[in-house]
Amino acid sequence: MAVNLANYRQVLSTIEPYHARLVAVSKIKPVQDIRALYDAGQRIFGENYVQEMVDKENQLPKDIQWHFIGHLQSNKVKYIAPFVSMIHGVDSLKLLQEINKQAAKNGRVIDCLLQVFIATEETKFGLDEAELYGVLDGAKELQHVRIAGLMGMASNTDDEARIRAEFRTLKTLHAAVAEKYFAGSGTFKELSTGMSGDYPIALEEGSTLVRIGSLLFGARNYA
Repeated sequence: MAVNLANYRQVLSTIEPYHARLVAVSKIKPVQDIRALYDAGQRIFGENYVQEMVDKENQLPKDIQWHFIGHLQSNKVKYIAPFVSMIHGVDSLKLLQEINKQAAKNGRVIDCLLQVFIATEETKFGLDEAELYGVLDGAKELQHVRIAGLMGMASNTDDEARIRAEFRTLKTLHAAVAEKYFAGSGTFKELSTGMSGDYPIALEEGSTLVRIGSLLFGARNYA
């Protein structure tokens, strides 16, 4: 299936009133599909796999903002540190420290989102509230990362009330963290929630970044 430009325009029109941004999730999709969406005006693309992201970055225009949205291993940070714009799923102080180390080597400051566990499924990654505050306390001395907000994934369910409640919980936590750690700074403003199936709810509950793949690129074939 080729890129669905009609869906792309629909997503943009949906998020525009919320002043949110679209992360086009391009994992397992070929470079030509990314290029088609790039030619339509999209500049933020999200990838889940380090090597695939590095390969695509080498082949595509340099004004693309690459967001890493998968579960990142500390020993692979060095490969994306030279160019990554934002890392969405930081779920430990150890990982944040490694990102800081590799960013320093490249003379950069890398935007990071701390991933919070808000779902009911054990397969999801993320920090609980106590762990979140522990990472924030430990990050105060890190000069080459910028904690730009929080990220969360809702439960995989058709229960819209539950999804909404999970997103709202994260929004409330975001406000508390902003007040305690970032008051007046203006840097802690991102809330990365919502995917193809639930992004309208996420927008209503304060999302600033929606991560959408299948609506734009079609279903993925992992075979």
